[in-house]
Amino acid sequence: MNILSYIDKQELRSFTTADNWRATRVVIVNVALVAAGFALPALWRHPIAWVLASVLLAGRALGFAILTHDAAHLNFFTSRKVNQWMGKWVFGALPNVPYAAYRRGHLEHHRTAGTGDDPDLAFVTSYPATRASLVRKLLRDISGVNGVKGIVYQFQPTDRGALYPVFVMHGLIIAVLWTLGVPEVYACWWLGQLFVFPLLLRLRVMGEHGGVPDHMDRDPRRNTATTLAGPVARLLVAPNFVNYHVEHHMAATVPGYKLPELHKLLRQRGYFEGTQCLAASYWDVIRRCTAANGNTAVRRTSGACGALDNMR
Repeated sequence: MNILSYIDKQELRSFTTADNWRATRVVIVNVALVAAGFALPALWRHPIAWVLASVLLAGRALGFAILTHDAAHLNFFTSRKVNQWMGKWVFGALPNVPYAAYRRGHLEHHRTAGTGDDPDLAFVTSYPATRASLVRKLLRDISGVNGVKGIVYQFQPTDRGALYPVFVMHGLIIAVLWTLGVPEVYACWWLGQLFVFPLLLRLRVMGEHGGVPDHMDRDPRRNTATTLAGPVARLLVAPNFVNYHVEHHMAATVPGYKLPELHKLLRQRGYFEGTQCLAASYWDVIRRCTAANGNTAVRRTSGACGALDNMR
């Protein structure tokens, strides 16, 4: 389905034109939330502050991963070089997402979405899952089992020098916290990675491609989903407008900060009518991805593979 069936070329050009000010504002908000995550346990010496900080920082790890995703499409900022530099040395450096390797894999996902060659199929072919299976997955997420696997995977880069950005970024964070006399709060980052990030990542993946009508249909309304996230979900599970995923697959060069406007316009023009690709919340996503007997109808292919086996 061509997006030009619903909007004209001039409108599409407006949506796909990057806006440096809006991009900068998104970055400032994300950096401020990371700072708040470390400041919370530094200013409030209480175990609850550590828990809240770990949750907030896990959400920002996902947020910066989404910014890496946006930069990988080379249209977050107007400059291709700025997108590449920020994607490698800032966005990808915080959550340890190697920019070059990620970009290769993600563009392949867009090219092959709706086919058996999609490298991200391994993340979602197990949905809908039985209730028992989904509970086991979630327990592995919050227990730290999948957190350990995720951290181990982070430090197995495929590109030479891919770990340099993460060492620089985290070295700067440690240096700042050390200078402020609170180096211990740095541990909140890794607590979040262990016990919170896997759950947030799973919910995000489920919201995007889990339990959709047909993974083998090229129409984004059939192989992808959009979730109408509330404030808490936008803070933790769907940062930086990643929940507008059907819209993203329909027009991948639209910067994330313009996806809400694109969504509104497409809804007005009937793009979503007669489809099942909209979820009212992430509770609806969980229901969509849960079935009494699981899904035995999903067509799996041996060629599809994923980086994080714990998402299965």
